[in-house]
Amino acid sequence: MADETISPEMISLGAKLSQYARTQPDAPAVTCGDQTLSYGELDARSNRICRALQSLGVKQGDLVTLGLPNSTGFVEACYGIWKAGATPQPVSFRLPKGELEAIIELAGTPIVIADFKHEVAVPLVTVAGLLAMSDDDSPVPDMVPPISKAPTSGGSTGRPKLILAGQPGVTPKESPEVVMWRLMRDEIAVLPAPMYHNAGFGMMMGATTIGCHLIVMPRFDPESTLAEIERRRATWVYLVPTMMNRIWHLPDEVRAKYDIASLRTLWHLAAPCPPWLKEAFIHWVGPDVVMELYAGTEAQAVTIISGAEWLTHKGSVGKVTAGEMIAIGEDGQPLPARETGEIYMRRAEGAPPTYKYLGAEAKTLPGGWESLGDIGWFDEEGYLYLADRRTDMILVGGSNVYPAEVEAALEEFPAVQSCAVIGIPDDDLGNRIHAIIQAKGKVDPEALRAHLAERLVPYKQPRSFEFVDEPLRDDAGKVRRTALRDARIAKLKEGQPA
Repeated sequence: MADETISPEMISLGAKLSQYARTQPDAPAVTCGDQTLSYGELDARSNRICRALQSLGVKQGDLVTLGLPNSTGFVEACYGIWKAGATPQPVSFRLPKGELEAIIELAGTPIVIADFKHEVAVPLVTVAGLLAMSDDDSPVPDMVPPISKAPTSGGSTGRPKLILAGQPGVTPKESPEVVMWRLMRDEIAVLPAPMYHNAGFGMMMGATTIGCHLIVMPRFDPESTLAEIERRRATWVYLVPTMMNRIWHLPDEVRAKYDIASLRTLWHLAAPCPPWLKEAFIHWVGPDVVMELYAGTEAQAVTIISGAEWLTHKGSVGKVTAGEMIAIGEDGQPLPARETGEIYMRRAEGAPPTYKYLGAEAKTLPGGWESLGDIGWFDEEGYLYLADRRTDMILVGGSNVYPAEVEAALEEFPAVQSCAVIGIPDDDLGNRIHAIIQAKGKVDPEALRAHLAERLVPYKQPRSFEFVDEPLRDDAGKVRRTALRDARIAKLKEGQPA
């Protein structure tokens, strides 16, 4: 049944989809490749999935683990889960068995919707399997999920934790003209980023609750993304900096081949964006198109910056638009403008909690301040500039080196496709900077060193380089430096070169 405690201006996510099924049944809701579901079809199919889930024991308030690649089925499954009053708990479709089992135990999920071949303690079902269980696509009783989403995070400990959203699964009954992410009803939105990550998931929610046409790509490919924007006359796209870098490193003639002038909004977030790359995109697609947001999945506070603002505040991630942020020094006290410290956040006064952890504890200071481990500083106008994460910082001969700065310099080199910078123990310096590089073709080491010498002071320049064939960041632009570092240190202990 519907939750009597929600505001009369709000309705459940499932009820919102059903509203669109009545008002715009034939409008395209979600497309992946050659498959498109209208709002009417998405509503009907999610009703069938809801009934199947309930027959398998899913109840209101349950977390349901979802391990699917980008597809129309991903969106169908989410709405089926929401209609059952439960919460989608997305994980990577490549998740190894051990990590999956830890998450299942943490979530207490009764069922996993995925194509995993693993054997686990709860039933594994596919979207096709759920649809086959029920052909009843009539409306289902309205249910409000107490929690809208529950993404995972490895955090600095390397152990999975769940971040339960503080908001229930509801949305405004009367859609505003523009919702979060500058999405409007007439938008054609391209999403090449994985929906199992929080940003991609949130953008899927935003697009479908505003009633626009969402184009999800099965996997990111730089040229295919440009082709999809041109083919669909897309007005909106979300990219992570890794994707932007790969697009920018396409041959000029390939990039110029595609007309992407239809874009009104390009969001990037989830990882630091090298200033040279950001500026290149601003000049390419326009300063009013490029938008950046900084926040954690925890969403205590948010900064936003447009491309036009960034050109006068280069390197900034914007001003605080929700909640509060401050830079805190080693003594635990707030720092003045231009002093670098740890960034602490708190939600706006009187606002309800924005999240709850399962499997972790927040790092806090008195007064409701919480840290995600990021380092940065504010200028006199209140613009935030991030340095890196404290957990990633490398101490070299008494000087702090933040990997993101070194990686940004490396990624300016044309032959570098992606990279990760870590600290390797060194008897002399404490740590030496080690760069792991996925290259395009052959790299001239001397040219690379000369390139870095023009951009970094000597103590920040890598002392050693390692070239690999596999990508170092996942589809959402995340890199697990701790795991990379641990693997290299283990090799050193065995007497092998790092």
